[in-house]
Amino acid sequence: MSKTSTLTDEQDALFRLLRQLDVTPDASQRAMAAALGISLGKLNAEVRAAQSAGFIKISERHGPDKRQRYAYALTPRGASEKNRLTNDFLKRKFEEYDALHAELTGTNTGLSPFSNRIKLMENNLAPIPELFVSYDSAQKMKHEAGELTSWDLTPRQICDLELLMNGGFNPLKGFLSEADYTSVVDTMRLSTGELWPMPITLDVSEDFAATIETGQDIALRDQEGVILGTMTVTDKWTPDKAHEAKMVFGADDSAHPAVNYLHNQAGKIYLGGPVTGIQQPVHYDFRGRRDTPNELRAYFRKLGWRRVVAFQTRNPLHRAHQELTFRAAKEAQANLLIHPVVGMTKPGDIDHFTRVRCYEAVLDQYPSSTTSMSLLNLAMRMAGPREAVWHGLIRKNHGCTHFIVGRDHAGPGKNSAGEDFYGPYDAQDLFREHQEEIGIEMVDFKHMVYVQDRAQYEPADEIMDKDDVTILNISGTELRRRLAEGLEIPEWFSFPAVVEELRKSRPPRANQGFTVFFTGFSGSGKSTIANALMVKLMEMGGRPVTLLDGDIVRKNLSSELGFSKEHRDLNIRRIGYVASEITKNGGIAICAPIAPYATTRRAVREEIEGFGAFIEVHVATSIEECERRDRKGLYKLAREGKIKEFTGISDPYDVPENPELRVETENVEVDNCAHQVILKLESMGLIKA
Repeated sequence: MSKTSTLTDEQDALFRLLRQLDVTPDASQRAMAAALGISLGKLNAEVRAAQSAGFIKISERHGPDKRQRYAYALTPRGASEKNRLTNDFLKRKFEEYDALHAELTGTNTGLSPFSNRIKLMENNLAPIPELFVSYDSAQKMKHEAGELTSWDLTPRQICDLELLMNGGFNPLKGFLSEADYTSVVDTMRLSTGELWPMPITLDVSEDFAATIETGQDIALRDQEGVILGTMTVTDKWTPDKAHEAKMVFGADDSAHPAVNYLHNQAGKIYLGGPVTGIQQPVHYDFRGRRDTPNELRAYFRKLGWRRVVAFQTRNPLHRAHQELTFRAAKEAQANLLIHPVVGMTKPGDIDHFTRVRCYEAVLDQYPSSTTSMSLLNLAMRMAGPREAVWHGLIRKNHGCTHFIVGRDHAGPGKNSAGEDFYGPYDAQDLFREHQEEIGIEMVDFKHMVYVQDRAQYEPADEIMDKDDVTILNISGTELRRRLAEGLEIPEWFSFPAVVEELRKSRPPRANQGFTVFFTGFSGSGKSTIANALMVKLMEMGGRPVTLLDGDIVRKNLSSELGFSKEHRDLNIRRIGYVASEITKNGGIAICAPIAPYATTRRAVREEIEGFGAFIEVHVATSIEECERRDRKGLYKLAREGKIKEFTGISDPYDVPENPELRVETENVEVDNCAHQVILKLESMGLIKA
């Protein structure tokens, strides 16, 4: 048995005081002292100490008898301290009970901590700790937190905060401290030894970090400004992101979406510290399908589900998935929880609105008495093996006892060398290694294929007569091609209702919106070719065409911006946003900025490809030819030093490595260049030949 944890007398008194003030903030001092079993003098001393430590705030009020009284409210720091002390108190009580049980029976209860993880949590029906304060305290804290310095959370940070507050990331009590971060990155464990494979950090800008001191409380707001919680900043540091990328994702390769995010989108400074939850993020979509860990555990408890196998997915369900989940539930002798991710997934994935409609269309194919579906607002990192272990811990917190781990689970695809980031069974191997400590059993993902002769799906590695039967399979790439070209998708592969939903959001390419994004030096001919292309597309008709030329955008959308790297990036992001809206609504956007930075072009691509095709056209006119043309005299001014940070002269240009089309303009007619783009669009199926 582990060494019994203890609270000092002072900590025990503080725990009881904070708990009582949280439950009865408006009680009289006499009633408060009686509830705690101490004298009024002792109560006053404890209250003064808690106030001095910044744990409570005291305000005056008048009771019904007109006598002056006091009201108490926990500060964000006090709420965080109460949560910490509650956890220590419960841990001590579990250990005391275990010791007594062992003394009386000679055996342990199984409730004592094992590897610093409370065994009680391994009962999938028992509630788990949350970081929320009581409703009354939350109302007071909202007012108090309005005075604090605020950080507006990114979409990924909102996902992380929600799972911190509702217990989905148990045993975490907040964003990782520097010590915990270092330990997680290097060893997949918190500094206390508990298994945790993914760094959960609050990344912020350098400017914001400069305004924050350790020990300070900050308010955490969503993108509408609503306060979701507070955080006591215990740590502030500059991480080694290259090291983080290598250890967590296996390589410092920006072809990995999470590594690209780490280097090019995440803030440069990390803040760590405990979180106090005030309210859940508001979701207006599929509200009846969203459950906290404790809500799912209560649901399982009500139905008597002792064994639950979770199926993780970020893709629509087809017939092979149905057969897979049936077999997994049968093998585990468990009920089935379809638990799709609806937070952030891989760029280019089908949007979660379409996917959830697909899931709902398939649910009637499952027995309702043994199957349920709940949505998980998780921001995936696509970290392969580490992500599989992480997903297992999260599903354990949601009350599941078994978890399906697939081939190349949460893999991001190919690296810069064109090879898979992770081996097909790396995730299963790492999960199996830590399975007992996670406290959840792995069910291997079977690669299911359709055997036409028997009209059924079977695991590919269990077909003994492969040479004598016809095996059919449609890959994800082939499915996307069939959707893009409007081709038939057979019923043996997917359900008609799923195909119908997919066709609504992914019509044939000739009916989709798309963006043509020209990039090149100033004077390369981008605008001239873009204008010619616009006229040709308008001549064809069928879809509205919008030209977002660099000079036009500068005049009408970005007139207040200068030409620093920050402002140029912002200008391109604005162009990308407008182009994504045009693409989403079925139009054609033609963009012709210089767009010198590869990371910004990639970000725009990812934003647009969620709605339609993105065609990057590199107008590859040499800098010497551009300078020779120099109709506006800009190169001359740049050479004289009168224009600072001029692309190609005093500022770099990242030449596109793999554009959809590269156009040479020297000694080539403009009409011919525009026609090359038309031919490319035809070959991609975006316009009809």
